[in-house]
Amino acid sequence: MSRIVTLKSLVLALVSVVLLSACAIGSSPSSPEKIQNALNYDSTNSVDDYVIGVTDVLAISVWRNNDLSITVPVRPDGKISVPLIGDVAASGQTPEDLSADLERKLARYVREPKVSVVVTSMGSHEFSDRVRVTGAVRQPMSVPHRAGMTVLDIFLSAGGANPFAALNNTMLYRSVDGEVVAIPVRLDDILNKGRVQTNYAIRPGDILAVPERSF
Repeated sequence: MSRIVTLKSLVLALVSVVLLSACAIGSSPSSPEKIQNALNYDSTNSVDDYVIGVTDVLAISVWRNNDLSITVPVRPDGKISVPLIGDVAASGQTPEDLSADLERKLARYVREPKVSVVVTSMGSHEFSDRVRVTGAVRQPMSVPHRAGMTVLDIFLSAGGANPFAALNNTMLYRSVDGEVVAIPVRLDDILNKGRVQTNYAIRPGDILAVPERSF
């Protein structure tokens, strides 16, 4: 339980940093160049560059050595226990890098070992990859990212707007290489005029902020 609480606390702290940065930006959008770069930015991990983290579950197969093949979670210290070898640091490595590391270590005991590593459960990315909708919506929330998700999808998942929402002043905040980019979203145009130009694809970690009208 403490491990999960710690992970949640860390992600909440990161979200707070993004929101504070967003407040510093205010309601002004970022420059057109930064917005275009953010819209082209793909924060998802491919199979090749996925970085293993704590709570991930790994299926490790050693060719022609079934007794050495295991399915094991990454412990809070970032290590896994492997037969013959003992503890091995897995967190921070890609599956390909870990495979090569295990092959080098197993070579002391097995002739020309061939090791494959498959991430069967991506627990370490459960919270950091979530998307959030805040502000003048009926149910501010955090939901898991799904392929194909758009601004409209995440907005509707929050129950839509409350009566005080300034829909066309909505901002989509996206972290790109450590910098928060504010992307204008015209929700009223999307909902009521069929103008879907700003119904952008949502990326993991995005925050959709719907402001209230100024009276």
